[in-house]
Amino acid sequence: MITLYTAATPNGYKASILLEELGVLYELKVLSLSDGDQKKDGYLTINPNGRIPAIVDHENDDFAVFESGAIMVYLAEKYGKLLPSDVKGRSVVMQWLMFQMGGVGPMQGQANVFYRYFPEKIPAVIERYQNETRRLYGVLDKRLQNSPYLAGDEYSIADIANWCWVRAHAWAGVELDGLDALKAWLDKIGERDAVKAGLNKPPRPDLGQKDASEKFVKAAQQMLQR
Repeated sequence: MITLYTAATPNGYKASILLEELGVLYELKVLSLSDGDQKKDGYLTINPNGRIPAIVDHENDDFAVFESGAIMVYLAEKYGKLLPSDVKGRSVVMQWLMFQMGGVGPMQGQANVFYRYFPEKIPAVIERYQNETRRLYGVLDKRLQNSPYLAGDEYSIADIANWCWVRAHAWAGVELDGLDALKAWLDKIGERDAVKAGLNKPPRPDLGQKDASEKFVKAAQQMLQR
């Protein structure tokens, strides 16, 4: 049994989608980020960085794993799926996973902050992060023009990690015009049953609704101060 501590964010969905893909029995613990659950002492014993997601593997001496990329590698290795065992294949998956961890996530995350949450709108800063996010999308698109999945012919944790962020492109104010391969990949992965199930663990507010969007932004602004 795995316990997943999470919330409705791209990084959180990386873990829940992977668990669904693996068909692993897990218990869901949803943290309220706006209430600061991630900063409470009990959770900090699991993740000293006070972020989500984190897991506890009760089959392995209650072993705790934090950082979404580390969680994905741990689970893929434990269950022997979505991460090749051969050196080259594993390296390719890891390269595209790290591309998300070090590029897409941080850049798109900052685009979210300055485009949606930061009280002062600074056009040059917004443009900088949106442009860099779009550039990274272009790298993904070029790869997908010649490969069905990011690491080659097989779906992997690299696809899950990048997909969870790219699917939220509109919230960061970044469009996908002209990135046809990326859009096709986004749609293809979004049709997977495990992906659909993982996106409901927990369900994300409908940000197309004004009230939900305003509430979400307000909560995010509070979290910026923590």
